[in-house]
Amino acid sequence: MAVGSVATRSRSARRSWTQSAIGSWVTTTDHKKIGVMYIYTAFFFFLFAGVLALLIRTQLATANNTFLSPEAYDQVFTMHATIMIFLFMMPIWTGFGNYLIPLMIGARDMAFPRLNALGYWLFLVGGIILSLSFVFNSAPNAGWFSYAPLTEATPTCLTQAIGTAQQAAQAAASAAAAGGQGCFSPGANPDFWIVGLNILGIASLTGAINFVVTILRMRAPGMTINRMPLFTWMTMVTSFLLIFALPSLTVATFLLLFDRHLGTHFYQASAGGDPLLWQHLFWSFGHPEVYILILPAFGMISEILPVFSGKPIFGYTFVAWSGVAIGFLSFTVWAHHMFAVGLPPLAQAFFASSTTLIAIPTAVKIFNWVATVYGGKVRFTASMLFGLGFVSMFLIGGLNGVALAVVPFDYQVTDTYFVVSHIHYVLFGGSVMALMAGIYFWFPKMSGRMLNERLGQLQFWLFMIGLNAAFFPMHILGLLGMPRRQYTYPTGFGWEGLNLLSTIGAFTIALGVLVFLINFFWTMTKQRTMPGDPWHAFTLEWATSSPPPPENFVTVPVVRSRRPNYDLTHPDAPDWKMEH
Repeated sequence: MAVGSVATRSRSARRSWTQSAIGSWVTTTDHKKIGVMYIYTAFFFFLFAGVLALLIRTQLATANNTFLSPEAYDQVFTMHATIMIFLFMMPIWTGFGNYLIPLMIGARDMAFPRLNALGYWLFLVGGIILSLSFVFNSAPNAGWFSYAPLTEATPTCLTQAIGTAQQAAQAAASAAAAGGQGCFSPGANPDFWIVGLNILGIASLTGAINFVVTILRMRAPGMTINRMPLFTWMTMVTSFLLIFALPSLTVATFLLLFDRHLGTHFYQASAGGDPLLWQHLFWSFGHPEVYILILPAFGMISEILPVFSGKPIFGYTFVAWSGVAIGFLSFTVWAHHMFAVGLPPLAQAFFASSTTLIAIPTAVKIFNWVATVYGGKVRFTASMLFGLGFVSMFLIGGLNGVALAVVPFDYQVTDTYFVVSHIHYVLFGGSVMALMAGIYFWFPKMSGRMLNERLGQLQFWLFMIGLNAAFFPMHILGLLGMPRRQYTYPTGFGWEGLNLLSTIGAFTIALGVLVFLINFFWTMTKQRTMPGDPWHAFTLEWATSSPPPPENFVTVPVVRSRRPNYDLTHPDAPDWKMEH
């Protein structure tokens, strides 16, 4: 009896822990709670990386600035990019996918709920490891792409000044004479980067496999492949990209770890290795990674624009399969990041052609979105404004990306701020603007509350003004020759005014983020009053309550078109031509 009593009390204690406010989240396998945890954690890292961005722009606001030391600047700009890519954009798309995909396809949960929870906790551990690098003064400091041989040891003097090659050589000689290794000395900085990224890679793979199985095997009756929501389509393509691209990064980082600690020489030219091997392996992952970050945004916008235009997406089939085409082509363009390293002319011609070719399915989506909005009964909600802002800003990023496919032009602007401008128009003007559109659109579904529309529209205009002020001058800075990863610069190059304008733009974006935080916390004080579908939307997640019950749907819905929620609310409406 005593043993049974102890066992009973133990089970009761476990039950009460899992049902408590904290325990129910820590032990959950519910895809909705896991999705929310992904979103909140990733947004925290977004704020962290945003603070690092403001430090960068403060340092570059004026010439000859000493706000940050060279060593601190190297760490700040490396961690800004690393956090934004691996700890914000990738996991926040995973969070939205976790929350929405089972609801969109009429499933009860993800295919592997415990694997789903494991993925989140691995993501959190990887993020903590990367963040702790600051505590040990060993934050990664060789750029988010960590080119060899910079990662064979820790750079300490590469970015101290813009001086000539002769001055750099003299600095290296002086450091060597003092008993160092020139511009390099041993350090744990890349080790934090390697360990953190490999843990995050495992987390991403668990999520990708889960999404693929869930989407292919757990759709509701009638939910055929050609009836799936476009966000589901793009999440599936993104998951396949992760499965096939991440092994390249894993191999590259393990070889680097071997070089640093086991005495191998894969990337050391002086010992018979090849530093370009790192670039080939990294960009074999790195360019598909760009589409891993932007394809979910494509899917999100493809759900939002039709709802607030009052009409179905124009060219559903083209939008869906152009995403598949982008996924295939993304594996054929990696070496356009390497035009300046001395590739053979035939290789340059191939990668320039494939880079131009991938613009075609991307342009198809732009035309489809414009055609969707054209002639519709447009409602200019905050979500719609961010959606339209995404289309226009991503168009700029796409056009200057095509310019980089022209080899002679790329020679002139590679490793300059022109490239920095391009990637920020794609990932901030693209992914972040789409993300904000999605937050304003699905926040009522997740919380049962509506974010304030006036504050949302104020945030939109702050974002639009700020991102163009911050990133458009970088085009001109690049054409004027300002190198990326530049710690400071002297007067007389014509860079001062443009850098100051860029810094003002960055702080304007920060003001927009502050407005969003005010909006969020103010909204969370309200009572839950939202109906299941405040937008009169089309997809299945809006056919249940807001927020949804643990089982998602009282009964599994039967799907008969690409607009299942509309079918449920308008049972006598005629079928649209888009259904087959």
